[in-house]
Amino acid sequence: MGDPKKPRKKYRTPRFPWRKDVLEAELRIIGQYGLRNKRELWRYQTMVSRFRRIARGLLGKSPEQRAALEKELLGKLHRLGLVSEDATIDDVLDLKVEDILERRLQTIVYKLGLAKTLHQARQLIVHGHIAVGDRRVKVPSYLVKRGEEQLIGYSFSSPLRDPNHSLRKELATPPPVEEGVGEEATA
Repeated sequence: MGDPKKPRKKYRTPRFPWRKDVLEAELRIIGQYGLRNKRELWRYQTMVSRFRRIARGLLGKSPEQRAALEKELLGKLHRLGLVSEDATIDDVLDLKVEDILERRLQTIVYKLGLAKTLHQARQLIVHGHIAVGDRRVKVPSYLVKRGEEQLIGYSFSSPLRDPNHSLRKELATPPPVEEGVGEEATA
């Protein structure tokens, strides 16, 4: 059964960890989604590979077994917001790690405009300023389910609920536009 004080690893490391293209791809994803370390990324890569392995295993089952297990798998992935309601096994096989990373609380807080950067979103979550519904969540890697997206906001005990808070005012004002940036020079 195992010792409860020593949990198992929930990730697999890359098969060839020192390949330049693997390292560059990992660093790009870590920077793009504001992950703390590579273990977070490996955990989500392992999660995607498990879903895909289950889907591949369903292809070899009899139609009766396959129908029940396929419905269960697709229902779980739909609740997590990874596939649409009318998805098929092919959609599960097309899953990428970015699909799961888009469902993280940290990413959604940033995309909703509750934080200026991904790192600030992580900090707000860890310090207890973000709530999902009426429940305060302090885990940036929390996977937001399909129905919870509209419930994300500042927690009731957070000083950020006040619209006159300095951080909220900074978020409301658009960044200054520099002249000549983004415009093509016409000659």
